[in-house]
Amino acid sequence: MSFLRRVSNEARWVIAGLGNPGERYERTRHNAGAMAAEVLARRVGGSFKRHKSGCLVVEGTLAGERIVVTRTASYMNESGAPLRALTGFYKSPLERLIVVHDELDVPFGEVRIKIGGGTAGHNGLKSLVQHLGGKDFVRVRVGISRPRSTRDSVDYVLSNFSAAERKELLPLLEEAADAVERILEAGSERAMNEINTRAE
Repeated sequence: MSFLRRVSNEARWVIAGLGNPGERYERTRHNAGAMAAEVLARRVGGSFKRHKSGCLVVEGTLAGERIVVTRTASYMNESGAPLRALTGFYKSPLERLIVVHDELDVPFGEVRIKIGGGTAGHNGLKSLVQHLGGKDFVRVRVGISRPRSTRDSVDYVLSNFSAAERKELLPLLEEAADAVERILEAGSERAMNEINTRAE
């Protein structure tokens, strides 16, 4: 994108990468969204700072849009309250919220976009819907696949990526960040059609 492109004067986009805080969870499958937020923060050229909402934020511009990249400092199942405070602070409506999160129902290595819909048992999404009063935000779903065995899904998402997966993880996170940029450039519907069709 040319640096001469006009920056939007509309309300900021809030881009939230879901995850759990602390070293114990830092590189687990459930933190795929938070890891993608780190990639976006590098693209913006900033570092996370604590906001009074209880979120960690980076402000900047991406694809001609003013954005706030965030990850909450709270646990996944408590994400909703701080994100409600943050979107309220920036006066960003629900339709200008992009949530990046891990997704069991998408194969590892793939990224899909979804607008609204259910939570499929994802505790972070459940908390967001409860506190934000709606579900019509955009989701960038980072595929982590379901466990191949009868292993409990909770144990699986809270475990680290396998050695083989770690080799492919950075390209996957970059692809998730690319999907966010495409939403900002082309709009949610067009980006969803392009990226989901490509994945199929």
